[in-house]
Amino acid sequence: MDEQPAVTRNRSIDMTSLKGLAHPLRVRILDALSTYGPNTSSGLAERFGESSGSMSYHLRQLEKHGFVREDASRGSSRERWWERVPGGIEVDSVYPPRSAERAASDLVQREWQVTRDALFNDFLTQGADQLEPRWFEASTIDTMNLRLTSRQLGDLVAELQAVADRYIQRYRNQQEPGTRPVQLQLNAFPVMDAEEIPEGYPS
Repeated sequence: MDEQPAVTRNRSIDMTSLKGLAHPLRVRILDALSTYGPNTSSGLAERFGESSGSMSYHLRQLEKHGFVREDASRGSSRERWWERVPGGIEVDSVYPPRSAERAASDLVQREWQVTRDALFNDFLTQGADQLEPRWFEASTIDTMNLRLTSRQLGDLVAELQAVADRYIQRYRNQQEPGTRPVQLQLNAFPVMDAEEIPEGYPS
């Protein structure tokens, strides 16, 4: 019987850690390590057009707050390799308007969305021309519209997340021939310019 990998739980970060992450470059560094895997300070500096000194500083801050760690299996006496600490990150959005906590939360989530949009747009504009047909055909872009209660929406998200978690645990850090980075973007949310049907409304 194959040994199953341990489930990595999402981390709900506190305010101190949130402020430590709330810098556009740090969010991009964390995303790059998540998407492309471990890298060195100089490699990340080249990717983002930053100096090695600046990159080393931001990596140390991310390490201090528990977002990244040294990959000792790859390191050498000359250069350290860095990897993201496994597990998802939950950022609470329920902070008072105009508070420092809300500003930090908004910045982090906005930068995450910028990165997601960039990767998605790259796929839309370049995928059909640059990818082998088998990769393009295996991918999907779907939009589905439903009418749900908040509880039903929560149940749906939990089921979709459970499916995603099984694949994450099964294939995390896979380095087999034929693999490449793949991003699954899962969004499920109420449409903002529509209203909730009130109690007593005829069905």
